[in-house]
Amino acid sequence: MQNPPPGQQTSMGLAQNVAAALAYIWIVGLIFFFIEKENKFVRFNGMQSVLYGVLWMVIFIALMIVSVIITIVGGVASTAAGDAGGIIGILLSLIQLLVWLIVPLLYFGGLILAAVKAYQNKVFKFPLIGNFAEKFAGGVS
Repeated sequence: MQNPPPGQQTSMGLAQNVAAALAYIWIVGLIFFFIEKENKFVRFNGMQSVLYGVLWMVIFIALMIVSVIITIVGGVASTAAGDAGGIIGILLSLIQLLVWLIVPLLYFGGLILAAVKAYQNKVFKFPLIGNFAEKFAGGVS
């Protein structure tokens, strides 16, 4: 996996590194993947952005389901067990709050990291989805 040469232009008239970094805005990545036919680096970053967004949507949906279950369990525990149940319910709510603060930060941190690497003209592949993105884009450089 070799980094593409810097200074190349895309067929859209943008600098390669700027287009690749902008591709991490999810809808822009989808548009760049379909519009850009020549620059594989931009296509790769666009597809990786789309796959990253889909992966995190699945994670957020799973997290919402787990949150609903935790809320129900916490409510039942606080009702059934009196004071001890109330403490358990509060602890479950605090853990849930912490998870809902950390997970979005991880998502945005990954997006920023990938966009910065793309702007530096460096190939950065996310685990699991990077190889799929390369395959869909027809290569990286």
